[in-house]
Amino acid sequence: MAQAEPQFLRVGDGASAGAPGRRIAYLSDPGAPGQLPGVMWLSGLKSEMTSTKASVLAAWAAEHGHPCTRFDYSGHGQSAGRFEEGTVGAWLEEALAVFKEATRGPQILVGSSMGGYIALLVLRTLMREAPAEAARIKGLLLIAPAWDMTERLMWARFPESVRREVMEKGVYHRPSKYGDGDYAISLRLIEEGRNHLIGDAPFDPGRPIHVLHGLLDPDVPWEYTLDLVAHLTGDHVQVSAVPDGEHRLSRPEDLDLMIRALEGLAGVSYAK
Repeated sequence: MAQAEPQFLRVGDGASAGAPGRRIAYLSDPGAPGQLPGVMWLSGLKSEMTSTKASVLAAWAAEHGHPCTRFDYSGHGQSAGRFEEGTVGAWLEEALAVFKEATRGPQILVGSSMGGYIALLVLRTLMREAPAEAARIKGLLLIAPAWDMTERLMWARFPESVRREVMEKGVYHRPSKYGDGDYAISLRLIEEGRNHLIGDAPFDPGRPIHVLHGLLDPDVPWEYTLDLVAHLTGDHVQVSAVPDGEHRLSRPEDLDLMIRALEGLAGVSYAK
């Protein structure tokens, strides 16, 4: 499938997320008339809308005529900005803008790692502020969702030496095992992230959520999904554990599981 040229969306004036206006790249395929729901992909931290899972999702949508929307957060991929200046609030604002302006009709949100967290925040925000928009979200597919990541997966797990470095220098360059360079974890990212914690209060998503999680995940431990299931009210969550799966879940069998879970949420089946 040929890669389409991205479109760009201007997001933010600095008032809500504490970030200046920025140019966000996105890819949007309108799909075939009447073939719904659409799917919206939300990437993980330092990942891009052209990653393996995002591309497989887009190929599935193109093959079967479903609308598909992907985007790069500021400081990621083809969007403007510097990664180290990003915050949860800014990336949430961008996801909301793309959802409102680049998607139409019912949608399934598919989020990986941080993208799973952002998907939950998009749903919660719209349920509070724009119920008609929230009603368009028919389900969520979350892959190793890194919910409350800045507090639970970063700050709470950092040794005292790293916390001190963040406080004194304003940033900690966390090594990455994925060959994508160090992750610049800023004090601003940590402090701003406390404005967007899901674990502060019970949350009823009001629609089905399917979580895929590898039991060998070293980055977002399996227990975090169990905690999420216990925290979300309303009995909407289904979990599929991958016994030999790690964090990225990008092997052929993992990608097949992702597509089957998506079809389940979408109420379709294209299995051959």
